[in-house]
Amino acid sequence: MEIGIIGLGKMGGNLARQALKKRIKVAGFTLEGAPKDLVRAGLEEAKRLQDLPRLFKSPRVVLLYVPAGPSVDNILDELTGVLASGDVIADGGNSYWGDSIRRQERLLKTGIGFVDLGTSGGVDGALHGACFMAGGEKDAVKKAEPVLKALSVKDGYVHAGPPGSGHFVKLVHNGIEFGMLQAIGEGLDLLENYKDTLNIRNVLKSWRNGSVIRSWLVDLMHEAYLKEGGLKKIPSYVEDTGEVNWLVGDALKMEIPIPVISSAVMQLFASRDSQKKWAKAVAMMRRGFGGHPYGPSDPVRRERKEGRVTS
Repeated sequence: MEIGIIGLGKMGGNLARQALKKRIKVAGFTLEGAPKDLVRAGLEEAKRLQDLPRLFKSPRVVLLYVPAGPSVDNILDELTGVLASGDVIADGGNSYWGDSIRRQERLLKTGIGFVDLGTSGGVDGALHGACFMAGGEKDAVKKAEPVLKALSVKDGYVHAGPPGSGHFVKLVHNGIEFGMLQAIGEGLDLLENYKDTLNIRNVLKSWRNGSVIRSWLVDLMHEAYLKEGGLKKIPSYVEDTGEVNWLVGDALKMEIPIPVISSAVMQLFASRDSQKKWAKAVAMMRRGFGGHPYGPSDPVRRERKEGRVTS
């Protein structure tokens, strides 16, 4: 089993580590140069993007883990000149589903398959078993499935439907995530403002064990609360790359009410203007599952502005 990975950052890098550990051959390219531990583990590094296909056999499966937006189109431009008919490109980033449909139609003319691959589980999932939501034509998805199933957690892979569906399902997933983050954050705000001092550390611990709201996010909240000594040191500014904004716009066009998700987006905006304890809680959980920054981030802000190509 062989795979190519473009973008060896938090997600792409950890997927490469998992693949190498499972004795899957990995050829990789990243602008900053491959992490040394990956090279030591057996990654075959391409020094130039156009050299990547030479490092493994056709039909090739190439995963993209790069920021959404024009950079994806630029990489596709380069790859179409060096990949062969029958090869498959799977975009594992948070691209807009409309962009993915357009990209699939474009690559169809070249004979290169395209899979829009929603990826969840955070950086830990990428290392130990991810959740994949694939969209695309059956032939293209079938070629990518063996390695995707090998890198996914048990029952964590689905062929969601035709082109665009993988990224749409991931977009809905992210909207649900926002609503859950907001509810947990508001709960922490209430606990912090109770008339008496509460043992919040142990309250969170109890919620992790047997409660109706037990979840990975509550686990992350508890772990971060212990590590950071509470909320005081955490900036309330919650940064994001803007995907759920797209979902709110899609819901308006579809005339589907999503008040909880829409409110969570608005509250995220509000976090940037004042000191909110719920926002600190959301920031701590987002850091836990995705390594997201505390406070403002120019790269994240740029991705939010440029991530969606189709208007």
